[in-house]
Amino acid sequence: MENNTVTKKDLISLGYRENTAAELIRQAKRSMVQQGYEFYTNRRLGRVPVAAVEAIIGASIRKDADDAKD
Repeated sequence: MENNTVTKKDLISLGYRENTAAELIRQAKRSMVQQGYEFYTNRRLGRVPVAAVEAIIGASIRKDADDAKD
């Protein structure tokens, strides 16, 4: 089963710096709340959909995530 979510740790393993990864997660959570997913208002939640992060950065990270597993 393919994982459709991403965490700060996953982004760091893809080469993003810690603060950049954290900011991407924050922006993705804000975006999800604006779309009506109130679940993402939880401060302890650190996992967001890959599609939300991809929309922010404007590039696919799915392929990169698959490469990181190898």
